[in-house]
Formats: sequence, structure tokens, C-alpha cells
Amino acid sequence: MTPTVVIVPGWRDSGPGHWQSLWAERIAGARRVAQDDWITPSRSAWVDALARLIDDVDGPVVLAAHSLGCIASTHLPPEAAARVQGALLVAPADPERRAVLSDFAPVPFAPLPYRSVVVASGNDPYCPVRLAGAYARAWGSEFVRLNGAGHINIESGHGEWPLGLALLQSLTGDAALAA
Repeated sequence: MTPTVVIVPGWRDSGPGHWQSLWAERIAGARRVAQDDWITPSRSAWVDALARLIDDVDGPVVLAAHSLGCIASTHLPPEAAARVQGALLVAPADPERRAVLSDFAPVPFAPLPYRSVVVASGNDPYCPVRLAGAYARAWGSEFVRLNGAGHINIESGHGEWPLGLALLQSLTGDAALAA
């Protein structure tokens, strides 16, 4: 069974033109988590919304998370995490760098129970690449370091982002994604 792609946006959501928004429209059957408060996020509310969405999906899921969405994904309770087949964790946030995100700290530093790929940039203003690499090691994730890619969002020129789709395809096994 092909897993359902679940889009997990970060702080302030991912607006028009962002790769997550484009993928949500392009990928058949993709689901996007909605949060009640994108501006002052609460870890329990964000994780609960993601866990509920995973529970609503029939079969396995693959997460396509960005920024704070990556951190929310690592806080999933075991029963929700057990439904995850894989996760593309792009430009993870450092919740200790901004007070508004501090509810997501401490970030779990334990292996994830599914295959994951962390993608980070050497010049991400929201998370030093060394910390992203430490997350990847702790989570047991493959690590892809991009040079000069910023926060890997629309502001840094990442719209459709074909490399990201190829990485997502490596987790879903769905060749149609990268076509």
C-alpha cells in the first residue's frame, strides 16, 4: 500500500508558492495538517493535531515536515509514530533560539522509529547546520546538507523543489512523485 503523504508546515504555516503548498496540490491524496494557532504555537496542540490527522488516514503515512513541523513530528506519541513509514524533515527549527517556540524544547534526542531524512542548509538563519546534523545523528536520520539554501523556503528560492520531491519519493517508493 502506498503511504499517504502528510504535509507538516512550520511556524506561521507555508504560504502560496512554498514547496509544501505546491506538493499539497500536486501529490494525489496528500493531507496537510492544520493548526489553530500558527503564530503562537503550543507543542501539545500542534502534536495533537498531527496525531489526529495521522489517525484519520487509512494505512501508513510519510511526513513531509518543515521547520517547527519537524520538531512537532519528533514529539509524536508512540501510537502515532508507529503509523509513520518515513519522514522528510526539512530545515528543522531550533526552538531554543526564539522564545515563541520554546514550548517545543527540549527537542527529543532519541532515534525515530521510522526511516527519516534531515535536509539542512549551511546558512539557515533559524537553525545552525551543526545542530541540524546533531538532530540527524540523534534521530538516526540520513543527513543531506545543502549549501546556500537558507531556510529552504520560498524566500530562499525553493518553490517546487525537485530535489525534495526525489527525497520524498525515496521514502514513499512512489515513482510518480518525482516524475
